[in-house]
Amino acid sequence: MVQTAFDTEPSHGTKSERDIYLSAFRFMLLARMLDDKFAALYRANKIHGGVFLGRGQEALSAALGVSLQKGDVFAPLIRDAAGRLAFGETILDAVRTYLGSPLGPMRGRDGNVHRGSPHDGLLPMISHLSAMISVVNGILFARRFQKKFGTVGATCIGDGATSTGSFHEAINQAAVEKLPLVLVIADNQYAYSTPTSRQFACVSLADKAAGYGVDVHTLDGTDFAACIKIVGQAVSRARQGGGPQLVVANLLRLCGHGEHDPADYVDPKLKKSQLGRDCLKVAEDFLLRQKWITASQIAGVREEIVHEIETAVAQVQREPDPDPFVEEWRAIASQHLSEGHAEH
Repeated sequence: MVQTAFDTEPSHGTKSERDIYLSAFRFMLLARMLDDKFAALYRANKIHGGVFLGRGQEALSAALGVSLQKGDVFAPLIRDAAGRLAFGETILDAVRTYLGSPLGPMRGRDGNVHRGSPHDGLLPMISHLSAMISVVNGILFARRFQKKFGTVGATCIGDGATSTGSFHEAINQAAVEKLPLVLVIADNQYAYSTPTSRQFACVSLADKAAGYGVDVHTLDGTDFAACIKIVGQAVSRARQGGGPQLVVANLLRLCGHGEHDPADYVDPKLKKSQLGRDCLKVAEDFLLRQKWITASQIAGVREEIVHEIETAVAQVQREPDPDPFVEEWRAIASQHLSEGHAEH
């Protein structure tokens, strides 16, 4: 195995600044390469359903993932592969869900992005915009009633989700109750194909924070170091009793809404602006300048990741498809918790 400076485990617990940055970068790289593999499988008709890439959003997502700890709650969105991996999702679980394996966490159901492990605090996504904020709020309320403190709940949304009623209700509730919620908004300039100018009239989404009475943190979502620092500060403040924290990151989605979308509507000027920078390249340059890694180490970890991904895909492709005659198609796996009346 090639010796690298990268930590391959989720970043829960106490780590040095250097370790946190290196760990986050590896999760960014892993997420990018895993997304690229899913895109290739989609184009080969090996995946049923959509494939939604996090290209351009990995720094923001990984920063949140490495800032969380065991015992926290994380409700990622469709472009949060880096955050999922940093929080503990395995490559095998991701591949099994995308390829519909019954051995995956969702047992081959619910679509390929609605995956998670609630017992581990990783919540499967509800597609409706902003819906996961209130779900996280509910879990935080439950913990308060149980006298469990010191954990946070985090979720991510896009700029379009801030135009929904569920966003207003949930963030207002979190503010009134001073819940330890971290709400990360990836302002990628488009809600699918609708530009932000047709979504809200305020200058910045950060302006909305004052109306709810919550702390707000703004950053350049392409800036790796800024993401790690500012997202980490927001999580720490929420954990220490500072109430809900709103993080607004400006960036650009460097791909279509999904693999089916060529994104012809994106303004070419945005692509050439600072928002159009590739956060993965920015992160790599930062780490090289800090002399925390070398080019050969980066090449080595790329080789490792290719092997990990290809091994997982090969394994899952050998696994059987779900059998509708033997599968128990319940929302909850446990028999005694299934819906309906007990038989007599």
